[in-house]
Amino acid sequence: MRVANRFAIAVHILSLIEMRGEVDATSEWMASSIGVNAVVVRNVTGMLRKAGLVVTRQGVPGAEATRPLADISLLEVFRAVEEDAEIFPIHSRPNPDCPVGANIQGALEGIFTDAQRAMEERLASVSMAQVVREISLACTV
Repeated sequence: MRVANRFAIAVHILSLIEMRGEVDATSEWMASSIGVNAVVVRNVTGMLRKAGLVVTRQGVPGAEATRPLADISLLEVFRAVEEDAEIFPIHSRPNPDCPVGANIQGALEGIFTDAQRAMEERLASVSMAQVVREISLACTV
């Protein structure tokens, strides 16, 4: 019923790839930072790869971003890992014989559409480079 945490995990992965220094960004290493199983990291990395945001090489640990992080928006990351990017789905079978059930979809549709649009506009306005910059600033404090 809520946005899966794959989005935050994907942002974390891309941030680690950028900030890792000389460390091999293995799925196990990334999983230890994220606090998830390495299988989750591999699955999300696969989604990022399928979306063209990262490239992986057989036998080489980790992944690389396919373009500068300044050119990757949070919206691209969100869409890469969320199968259904609709964050406010309306239940599909309310009771048409109930006055609320018969009208709830119409009452909520515009509100949910506006909220979705606002979220997408905000995510589109933030690059992965901005996120990494925020993390870097926090690390130096």
